[in-house]
Parts: sequence; C-alpha cells; structure tokens
Amino acid sequence: MYGAIETRAPGRLRDAGDAGSGYVLRPATAEDIGGARAVMLDTVYRDLKSGYVPRWHADIIDLDGTYLRPERRTLLVVERDGEIVATGAVRDQGPQSPPNPEWVAARFPSGATAQLCRIYVRPEHRRHGLARALVSELCDFVVKVGGYEAVYLHTDPAVPGAEPFWRSLAAEVCDERKLPGGGQGIVHFELPFPGCLPPAPCPPAPRPLAK
Repeated sequence: MYGAIETRAPGRLRDAGDAGSGYVLRPATAEDIGGARAVMLDTVYRDLKSGYVPRWHADIIDLDGTYLRPERRTLLVVERDGEIVATGAVRDQGPQSPPNPEWVAARFPSGATAQLCRIYVRPEHRRHGLARALVSELCDFVVKVGGYEAVYLHTDPAVPGAEPFWRSLAAEVCDERKLPGGGQGIVHFELPFPGCLPPAPCPPAPRPLAK
C-alpha cells in the first residue's frame, strides 16, 4: 500500500470525460480485491484471449500479497456506482528472459524498474480517460516512492486500442514483431519520468549466415 508516502487524496477523476461522470480513482483496499480480480480475469479471457495462465497471471489471484502489502508496489482502482470498472498497478519487477529478449531484461532490472501492469478498463467504460488517469497516478506513485530508474511496460498489439494508446504516452523500446520469428508478438515501452534513461532502440535483426 502507499504507507507513509504522501499521495493525492482519492477523488473524482478530473479528466475522465463529461463533468459529473461519477468515476472515482483511488488506492485499492482489501474490500476491492474481488471486484479488481473480476476486471482482470474478464480482460485476460475476453481481450487477451489467453485465459488464466498461472505463470503469467498468478498476481491476479494474490492481489493482496502482490500489490497491497509491498511498500514499493501499488494497485489502483476506478469505481463507479459501487462497482470496480478499471484497474492499474505497479510492481518492482522488470521483464524476465526468457521469454523476453535478453537485452530488454538487462535494460530493465528488477528493483530499479517500475513495471506498469494490469491497466484494464471494462469495455463499456472505455473512452472516458480512465486508462490515462490511471497511468498518471501510477507514475506519480513511482516518483514519490523513490528508488526507481525506469518505468516499463509491455502490451499486446492484438488488444483493440492498446498499441496506439501506449504509443501516445511512451517510447517504443522493442517491437518483437520485428525480431526473427516474431518473438512473442508484444511491444515493449518505456515511459519518461524524472531521472529516466532515454529509451534505446530495438537492435536490428541478425542477418542470416551466407551459405
């Protein structure tokens, strides 16, 4: 949880579209775990189409231990009319290799990297600025908690709207679709924040050996 870190008081989203929209962004509590988990699981089944895969989604089952208890992690929720309609989280863990490219994992080591994750919005609540507001609050948390050197995330371009959204906010670090074999088909991004290193471009694909 936020602990002793000073944060913006929970309140109505100021950039969530129409005035009086009723959306409230705030840190998650233990009472929000069920609603947040429902948003996440619905997304991995409906949008990502992977279903629940333990090695990828174990954090969804243990939201309390993964995000609420550690001081350098957090989980935010957006609530409307008593229902959790969007989520967003930060964890102090960089991408691992495998399955990610080795140089990407080396660039974003765990501990020094704040990874944005589980930024999901229910379809009927999209296009109200909720994801953008979540990213803003999560980046504020990263700066205030201290000790981070980079803000990283990856996205699946197959999810409708995901790739253009992140390209509007972050710099591409590696598009795995350009790697030999297409990699995992995901795109790695870095978000700028004070003290963040400039993103490095994806290395060119190796040329095939001459026969």
